Amino acid sequence: MSHTRTIPIRRPVMGKTFVYQVTIEQDDDRYHAEIPALPGCYSWGHTYEEALKNIHEAAELWMETLTEDGEPIPEEDPRVLRQAPITLSIVL
Repeated sequence: MSHTRTIPIRRPVMGKTFVYQVTIEQDDDRYHAEIPALPGCYSWGHTYEEALKNIHEAAELWMETLTEDGEPIPEEDPRVLRQAPITLSIVL
């Protein structure tokens, strides 16, 4: 299943926008979502929309944790973004 959608995540902290590829794959009774550029940022849902909503929340928490820990936030390769059917924008 291939959908194209951009979901903005807004957090007024630094004012920089990060955009990432999101992959969502259907399993038997659920959808698994991942942001490959953010190691360990996974989620799932019983529907495609729920998986998208949940990865949105997971990315928000993932980036909040990195910011709190003073760690650098990875940036997505622009070549990947040009070919990505689903992207997620996060404003920090």
